[in-house]
Amino acid sequence: MDENKKSLKQKAEGAKDKAVGEAKDAYGDATDDLEKQAEGKAQKAEGKVHESIGRAKEDDNNTK
Repeated sequence: MDENKKSLKQKAEGAKDKAVGEAKDAYGDATDDLEKQAEGKAQKAEGKVHESIGRAKEDDNNTK
């Protein structure tokens, strides 16, 4: 797979995880479900990491 596609896939996966995590966090907050809220916060954090990795790969590819 092309390096640009890999970085785009990583960023897209991160955006998805952030969105799903945000929804779980909001649901957990609205229903006082602390476990679901924690799960959402963790998934949001994972999404941020994936996006950061994708951006770093993209930046690295652009400097070559």
